[in-house]
Amino acid sequence: MESLLRWGIEHSSPGERAAVSERRDIDPAIIDHILGKPDAQLMKEALDVALDVSIDEDRRIAAMDDLEMLVENIDNANDLQKLKMWEPLHGLVGLPSSTEGLRVQTLWVLGTALQNNPAAQLSYLSLDPIPTILACLSPSSNSAGTRSKAMYALSGLLKHNAAAVKKFTDLEGWNTLRNSLEDSDITLRRKTAFLINTLLTPISGEISSTPASVHIPSSTNAPVHPNSHASMLSDPASVSTSCTAMEALQRGSGSDGSSLLDALISALVEPVPFGADGENERDVEFKENIVRLLHTYSVLCGGRFSDVQKHSLRTIFHDVSPANLFDLGREEFDAVQTAVS
Repeated sequence: MESLLRWGIEHSSPGERAAVSERRDIDPAIIDHILGKPDAQLMKEALDVALDVSIDEDRRIAAMDDLEMLVENIDNANDLQKLKMWEPLHGLVGLPSSTEGLRVQTLWVLGTALQNNPAAQLSYLSLDPIPTILACLSPSSNSAGTRSKAMYALSGLLKHNAAAVKKFTDLEGWNTLRNSLEDSDITLRRKTAFLINTLLTPISGEISSTPASVHIPSSTNAPVHPNSHASMLSDPASVSTSCTAMEALQRGSGSDGSSLLDALISALVEPVPFGADGENERDVEFKENIVRLLHTYSVLCGGRFSDVQKHSLRTIFHDVSPANLFDLGREEFDAVQTAVS
């Protein structure tokens, strides 16, 4: 639209051009209606509505929904820092007056803005947000919806972000993930196993004894935006989380001295029933996520299982049907089976 207006002005006669330049009585609202408001203005307006306690909850939640769609664009997500919106957004999560619906929507905005965006991750991490997000994962004080979106936001902050994972480790965040493996909401369990596997997956150059036929996930699979990924490009080690995750898996953290890896194996072999009344016992996707994680641990990272762990896992990998390889390829499954034999 702007290009068309510019062309019209450039190809008009001098008299017409003067007439155009002399117009001062056009209502800016009309221009906004025709051309649309800039995204930055829409983002600020949406946050202003969400922060206004005098506005009804439905409108505040709808405003955050609009903001979430806007920050799907990585340039808009980066503008959160320029517009000084990170701090008030984070404040909405921990604000006692925030309703559950508003808190859920805010966590959704945060998670979307952080996805595959190192610049946004660093900006948000400067606010020390991890304790607040971890608190949102507690089942005693948060709904399943809140916990699910908190895991989404936590994933966005931790993935390919060594600094955030170090801070997370210092705050004993792995214990929170361990508890989430037994959450009554099976969706949260799936997301937890998926996140641990993502943090454990080595980046290029960290792979240990990997078969040539096995596809290695890498941060380079995601689109790289120079402005957003400057820290990644200048310091590739800043995206490496595998070693920290490996240590967390093997470290004894339970009251009985068991490790996070022990907890994952237990969740695979003898899962705690889930559902509002504990009416369900098994979930295929949850099992597949854990088996994929065990493949990453043993094959890509060269991790070893103890004799006790092998004994437990053999009950899962014994006499498996070729049609049910836990969503692994034949070679991948065989590699894990060898590791537990």
